[in-house]
Order: sequence, then C-alpha cells, then structure tokens
Amino acid sequence: MPDPLHSDAPQAAQADAAGALYDELLELALEAARRAGALLRDGRPADLGVAATKTSPIDVVTEMDLASEKLITGFLAEHRPDDGFLGEEGVSIEGSSGVRWVIDPVDGTVNYLYDLPSWAVSIAAEKDGETVVGVVAAPMRGETCHAIRGRGAFRNGEPVRHRPAPPLSQALLGTGFGYLAERRASQAEVVRTLLPQVRDIRRGGSAAIDLCDVACGRLDAYYERGLNPWDLAAGVLIAQEAGARTGGRPGQPASGELTVAASPDLFGQLQPLLDELGAWHD
Repeated sequence: MPDPLHSDAPQAAQADAAGALYDELLELALEAARRAGALLRDGRPADLGVAATKTSPIDVVTEMDLASEKLITGFLAEHRPDDGFLGEEGVSIEGSSGVRWVIDPVDGTVNYLYDLPSWAVSIAAEKDGETVVGVVAAPMRGETCHAIRGRGAFRNGEPVRHRPAPPLSQALLGTGFGYLAERRASQAEVVRTLLPQVRDIRRGGSAAIDLCDVACGRLDAYYERGLNPWDLAAGVLIAQEAGARTGGRPGQPASGELTVAASPDLFGQLQPLLDELGAWHD
C-alpha cells in the first residue's frame, strides 16, 4: 500500500501543470507567429522603406517590424495579460506570472527590406528565466519550427534531428555579421582563417533560421557573435531539442558574446577553435 507521507502525487501534479502551461504557451506562440507571418508576407508594401536605424545606419527597422511586434504583443497580452515581454523593437514589460515572451518580429530585417525570402518570426517563452517554448516561422519557406523543452523539435509538425557530425574539414557552417564596422573587420578575420579548414561557410541573414537549419540537418554548425536574446532564444531551444549542442565560450551558454550550435561531436571540435580565433570579441 502506498505511503501517503512519501507520495509522488504532488510532483506528478506539478509536472502535469507545467505540461499544460507549456502546451498553452506553444499554442499561443504558434498562432501569434502565424498571424505575424501572414501580415508580413501579405502586407509588405511595394515601397517598403527604413523607419529607423539602431546600432548603425545599416542596422535598420522597417514599419513592418513595428507592426509585427505590435500584433504579436497585443495577441499574447490579450490571452495572458500578466506575462512579461522583451521585444527587439522596444517592448519591455516585467510581468508578474513568471512567464516572459522574447520576440523578434522580423529576424532578417535587411532580407525582408530587399524582398529576400530568408526572414522569420521568432517567439520564445521563458518560465522563471528558462526558455521552455520556441517557435520560428519562416513564411516564404512555408515552414514553422517549434520545440517544447524536453519534448523534441519539429518542422511543420514532423520531428527533426541534427545531421551526423562530419569531420570539421567537411562541415558546412552558417554564420552572420554585425553592423558595426569594427566588429565586421574582426569577424572577417575569423572567416579568413576558418574558411580553409571547413567545407564552406554560408551567411543567410537570419540567426533564427540558421539555428533551425542546424536542427533540421541543413547546416552542420552555426556560430555568431553579437546576437541578442530575441535573436537566439527560440532557435537555440529548437536546436537543443533536435539533439544539437549549443553554447558560447567554453563552459558558457549561448549569448551575445558568442553563440555556437552543432552536432555534439562537431561542437567539440568547433567551439575551442572559435575561442582560439577570438570569435567572441571584436
């Protein structure tokens, strides 16, 4: 007969409650991303221009970035008014529920400005500081990737997995570049040294998509310096749940200093090399 003093019932109830919350957060994130993606795809003006700049004159914001963030935050706040928000275009609300939404309304804004297809809507949900749900919707690809912590990663509802690790010399890497001239010069020097040691390097223009491409086996690895929380939150979780290893400098999590994602064996080769090359500093 079970000992009521040592019952597992409270832990089971907590797990059930957390699971139900994560399901709710995922459903909301998917719908918010779907709506924002449709707005961006179907509502893009033919004469789309720059509404503002951020870190430099080439780091741009368009009117559609602002409209997308307003749509996402409005939809989520309607359903969960006590949650916090952190968004690329300026929204920052503390919240009282323990849940915070981390939103990039258009990841790959320059691609979007030029009508290139590699842009995405990225939405992550944190619970007590840990990312538990991630959604990256890429409307021009017709794809949405998602993950709940501990439940695997999916593309359009089908499970995805990272590629088996090749030797570093046969690895296809993705990366990105910052918008400050000094940072770009340092990043170019890293690429100059790294490129002869790998199969090739791609620069797609959307960190969220690159991280999902690692998750889906389209890239062997991805690295970048200078990402913000909204750039990496959803994509890092999706990559992790697809079995990839993620991190920053050795012993550190992925961050603005450095983000690396790769299959575990390749990660073990690439991360120390990037650290040695100084990919973490300007």
